[in-house]
Amino acid sequence: MPKTSPVVRPIALAGALALLVAGCGPRARPLVGAPAPAVLPRAELPAGRQRYDFRWEYEDGDLLVRGDGVARTAAPDSVRLDFFLDGGMGGGYALLLGQELIVPGGDQVRRLLPPPPLLWASLGRLAVPPASDTIARVDAGTLRADIGRDPTWRASFDGQRLARLERIVDGRVAEWLVRDPDRVRYLHTTSRRALTLTKLRVQPAAEFDATIWDH
Repeated sequence: MPKTSPVVRPIALAGALALLVAGCGPRARPLVGAPAPAVLPRAELPAGRQRYDFRWEYEDGDLLVRGDGVARTAAPDSVRLDFFLDGGMGGGYALLLGQELIVPGGDQVRRLLPPPPLLWASLGRLAVPPASDTIARVDAGTLRADIGRDPTWRASFDGQRLARLERIVDGRVAEWLVRDPDRVRYLHTTSRRALTLTKLRVQPAAEFDATIWDH
């Protein structure tokens, strides 16, 4: 895993992030379809190093901000994400090293991002807390699996591709992330915070400067 040395870099994001009154997320529907062995596809980062270029848009109440972004991954479990606001108004970055999310810039920056399992899912990697109880069913060619209990992580696969991940608490969907070929959409159902990544371009990378892992 890349090194993590203590360097702090500030971030500037326009406006204050609105705090909404928490409500109840939608009820999670029971799994449907034929029972299947609890053997899930190997949803991992591509081998070696990859660079992802994307557009991003963040919504939080009346706040709407957008810009460009870059994700640089190093298999098996390291990624740096850089976000740049349109108009040169600032930017910030985050490191996800295993299950540790490092976000210099304070709570306002962290609020932009899903928790580690859902952030990993945005890159196609299934990395939920280990659990002994997993139930899987196949319906119309889609494999769905409930992993763990309260929270339950519901993973949906389109063939070998991780297509959706939900966090279910007390029988309700607290947050979810959906992956389409050209778009990733995250929603926190109670606060209605949403992050959308579009126009994803992926290309292999030879090496990254070691300083990108500093924080």
